[in-house]
This record gives sequence, structure tokens and C-alpha cells, in this order.
Amino acid sequence: MRICLLTADPGHPLLAAVTALLAPEHQVVPLDPGSATAGPGLFPLADVYLLKARTPRALALAAFLEEHGAPVLNSAAATARCQDRVAMADVARAAGLPFAATTALTTVGRLAAAGEPATPLVLKSRFSRRHDLVARADSAAGLRELAADWAQEPVVVQEFTANSGWDHKLWVVDGRLFAGLRRSELAPGGRGPTRSLPAGELPASWRAAALRAGEIFGLDVYGVDVLDAGGGAPLLVDINAFPGIRGQAGAPEALAELALRTAVNGRTAVNGRTAVNGRTAAHGRTAAIGRPTTTGETKRPEVSQK
Repeated sequence: MRICLLTADPGHPLLAAVTALLAPEHQVVPLDPGSATAGPGLFPLADVYLLKARTPRALALAAFLEEHGAPVLNSAAATARCQDRVAMADVARAAGLPFAATTALTTVGRLAAAGEPATPLVLKSRFSRRHDLVARADSAAGLRELAADWAQEPVVVQEFTANSGWDHKLWVVDGRLFAGLRRSELAPGGRGPTRSLPAGELPASWRAAALRAGEIFGLDVYGVDVLDAGGGAPLLVDINAFPGIRGQAGAPEALAELALRTAVNGRTAVNGRTAVNGRTAAHGRTAAIGRPTTTGETKRPEVSQK
């Protein structure tokens, strides 16, 4: 099989681990969407593409590949649904997910000019990308400080939810759930290292919400940021297509298996979306990649509408 990594960073730990698993028997090649041009030079197509990059150029390239019959993980459409945080919140809340109320504003500058906020706020860039804005502001002075560097940045606003200062990071690869605990970037001292967390120890409602997010957004590989909203109730504050998933035992194997099975089976239309052929609750494998034996739990829908 020929597996293509759509990324400017093929040495990323997750991708490097997947490459090491696949390379002995398969060809794994990187393609930088920043320099690639949609056209005849991309043919012959690879058997499957892993869409790690999420730039507009990467999404356009992935859409071109899909139009010419190539399977892409995640699809261009599913990835795009997670880029605009306004649309993300609307889709999630309409589907009944416990997603934080999210308000779209024009710019940080306009919010700063509005005066003192009624409650502490979390500001995020409207369009998710690397090094985007994610910050807490408790006062007009704090807003003005942010506006000094981000005055023209289109943002969304969420009310700050009091919490322990630790973010729960939930990752899903092909229906397999992984989890970690990381000091929040909004906490004093900023973000710290991520500690693995046995997924089975999470409340059932948290696991169900994370898995449901994949079904709603049509994602195969994704992350969900979850806060404890009180009494153990989950509050989803972000959904990310194809996150890094660093240091999670079994994640590279799950991704390698998904890539090979998708390459073998291709994709077919299901209810207006696409889904991996033959994906059922039994979930038979088509590749001999070592099955994970450590953290995580498996829960797969009968038909994955992705």
C-alpha cells in the first residue's frame, strides 16, 4: 500500500510512530500541502491520505484528492467542520452534545471597547489553527492587554467555567478512546505536560460524549477538550480534527490499522456522507498491525457515518 501523510511535519511523534509501523511492508510518503499543487502532478494517487494539516490550502488539496476518488482521513469536510468554532458549537449543541455556549464577536478590539465584562471570559480565535488565541480575561484591563496583540483577531467568547485548573484531553482513533490530563493553559503558570489517564476511569457520560462527537462531525481521528462542569457533568469546550495524541500507548497502532483498512476498503456514501466500507460492530481487521494491549477502550457504532 502507498500511504501519504498530508503534513509539513512528517517527523511529528504520532506520524513518525505510524510510519515506523507501516514502512516495513508499505510505502509511506509525506506531502506538504503548503507546496503541493492540485493537478496532474499528484497522480497516481496514493491508496490513502492522512490529513494532519488543517490549513485552507490543505483542506483544498484534500477535497481535490477526494473528488478524484482518494480516501482521506479525516475527510476535508469533516476537518473543515472543526475549524470554525462558531459552526462547531452550533453543530454540537444542535445535536445535543454538552458543548459550551459560544458567542461570535467581530474582533478582540471591539470586545475590549465594550467595557467591563460581567463574568470572566474565555476568548478563542474563531478559526482554529496553530498558535491561535486562547486566553482568559476577567476585566476590561485584561481585554485591553489582549487587544494590544490581537486587536483585529476574529474571536468567539465562552463564559469561564470554574474548574480544577486541569484540562481533560480525550482522543479517539477509529472508535478507540484515549485520555490525558494536562494543566490548563488558562491556569496560573500556563500549560504543563500531559499525563496519561486510563480512559476506563472516566465517567461514562464523558466517554459517550466524546464518541458521539465523532459520529456527529464525521471524524475518524480527533480530540475533545472536556471540563468538569460540576457534579461530574462533562462540558465540551473544543473539538480538534487529527490532533497530536502524544504519548498514548496504542494510538499509533490504532491509526496504522485504520489507514490500512481504509486503503483496502476505500469509502462509500452513507446518508450523504462517507464511511469506511465494512465497518460494523464486529469490526474485522484487514491488517496485521499489533493490537494495543494497554490503555483505552473500544466502542464502535455499527455504521460509522464519516
